[in-house]
Amino acid sequence: MITLCFDFGNTRLKCAVFEGRQLKELLVLKDDSVETVEAFIRQYNPQRTILSSVINHNKEIEDLLKATTAFHLLSYESKLPFTSPVGKPHTIGADRLAMVCAVIDLYPKNHNLVIGLGSCITYNFVDKYHQFIGGSISPGMEMRFKALAHFTAKLPVVEADWNFPLLGYDTKTNIQSGVILGMAKEIDGIIDLYKEKFNNFNVHLTGGDTSFLGSLLKNQIFADPDLIYKGLYAISEYNFKTKT
Repeated sequence: MITLCFDFGNTRLKCAVFEGRQLKELLVLKDDSVETVEAFIRQYNPQRTILSSVINHNKEIEDLLKATTAFHLLSYESKLPFTSPVGKPHTIGADRLAMVCAVIDLYPKNHNLVIGLGSCITYNFVDKYHQFIGGSISPGMEMRFKALAHFTAKLPVVEADWNFPLLGYDTKTNIQSGVILGMAKEIDGIIDLYKEKFNNFNVHLTGGDTSFLGSLLKNQIFADPDLIYKGLYAISEYNFKTKT
């Protein structure tokens, strides 16, 4: 069975192609037009689709997916394998719901802290009783780089690079060191705070900036940049089964 998992984030629109439970391909959409999504349907002929969106996407594609596949739109009203004491569940981002579902599916008997590295850094803690307790949000890497340029008169927009020193020797390397190492120390510090409150939990790092941050952390982590897509697949399966 082919399942297409669409993830519309603030930076990019992506589609993960699953054959059974196996992630076979990860694609980037040029836009959210009906024509673009229709081309994916023709190419892969999926039986199921799921859409996670944190943007104001083109609503016409929902009608297309409903008409051609068994479709699920991820929201706080979706059937999920966890509970949440959050006061306003409708404010939980679809991407965070997917990440939490992924770790419950993969590590159901453990406490899990999932750290998503996208436009924002999200910290998401779900306990072994499958309660999504909550977490926190802070600016992501690209946002930090752009903020330095936007809120100053002369600092440039800098891109991430592996080859940066601890002690920057020019404006570019000073910014890279400050942003990337600053994020790494922030993440380690947050993990350490969770350790003071909880025992024996897994730490998962996922998202587009995982490759930059994973090797800089002192805490032991599970690095999986595709975790959100595995969570979307798990949610699709869960909702399909609850209907039958």
